Amino acid sequence: MIDVAVIILTGRERLHIRRCLERLRQLEPRQIFVVESKPSDGTHEIAVEMGATAVFNKWPGNQALQFNWALDNLKIEAKWVLRIDADEYLSEGLISEMKDFVENPPSDVSLVELPLARTWMQKRIRFGMPTVYVARLFRYGVCRYGEREMDEKLVAREGRTIRFRHKFIDDNLNDFAWWKAKHLNYAEREARQAILGAHGNKALYYRLPPYLRAIAYWIVRYLLFGGFLDGVAGWRWNFWQGLWYRWIVDRKIAKLKSAQ
Repeated sequence: MIDVAVIILTGRERLHIRRCLERLRQLEPRQIFVVESKPSDGTHEIAVEMGATAVFNKWPGNQALQFNWALDNLKIEAKWVLRIDADEYLSEGLISEMKDFVENPPSDVSLVELPLARTWMQKRIRFGMPTVYVARLFRYGVCRYGEREMDEKLVAREGRTIRFRHKFIDDNLNDFAWWKAKHLNYAEREARQAILGAHGNKALYYRLPPYLRAIAYWIVRYLLFGGFLDGVAGWRWNFWQGLWYRWIVDRKIAKLKSAQ
């Protein structure tokens, strides 16, 4: 086993949890915790069956609060913590890279960012955006999430941050209706943050005119960054996530401002 505790936040993830845990077996982490926030659809039972520690905590309102609850309440015994979502899994290269790192980590490193590979509607998306790095592996006791509704970010109080080379894969198996409903909820939350001026890494984007920025963002992704190279899947992904979603956020911002 390697000295890692894995924390998976779930909310009705029967469709994904077995795949996620099967891939984690190759990593051989010291501990695996599944934190359920909704009445179980079988997620809890599958997690226990596969050797994970499954606990329940009522949804506190956002991912940051739920994960910080896990850090404060789970009996974590490992020196390193890995966050992974149920609809994600680690590539074989990342598993090997992580094992090598944890066996002999630099003493001044507290946080590791992992490159993201994305699959949408069972099609791998390879173009359209520069590589996205997400902070997911960290030294226990040093990092917590800043409490934001959207785009929560791990913050380290000490040490430096490094990046791994191999990717983890986001591969949600739900249908398009589920994806659309989820992103309508995301848009509502992002609009509330935008009204408060909490733009995070989107500060430059939000300086552009509403709606026009959504079109400009789509043009950059689909044409300049080669989203069209992914064929039909690339068109659908960049239209719905790159144009439609950003347009909906601007529409919700306008409605919130008009209600003030």
